[in-house]
Amino acid sequence: MDRVFLDANVLFSAAWGDGGRMRRFWDLTDVELMTSEYAVDEARRNLRDQAEIHTFDSLLRRLTVGDPVQGLVHLPAVAAGLPDDDRPILEAAIAMRASHLLTGNVRDFLPLFGRRVGGVLVLRPSTYWKVVRGP
Repeated sequence: MDRVFLDANVLFSAAWGDGGRMRRFWDLTDVELMTSEYAVDEARRNLRDQAEIHTFDSLLRRLTVGDPVQGLVHLPAVAAGLPDDDRPILEAAIAMRASHLLTGNVRDFLPLFGRRVGGVLVLRPSTYWKVVRGP
């Protein structure tokens, strides 16, 4: 069973508007969806509409939400270039023993896409669907 850690931008996208393709993750029955308090706080700060906040809260009920672990996980050298505000996301995914970290943050995570970092495979959500879940 995959243990899929969702970054704040994935959480936001699932709650925003009609949720688009991101909300499909909540339909999967053979994965454990997870995130961190840090990611929850970041996503919630960016939601403005009360209906989206309600949807967000509903989606959170299906997630395992981990406690902050900032600074408690030693990141491998391959993650050295990750900006300080993104490090807690990767640290939490590693600490929670996620199999995958899904993020749409191409600018900061691009060097890590397709790589295992601390045992966590970093992917874009669309790549997870194409490569891991199949067509």
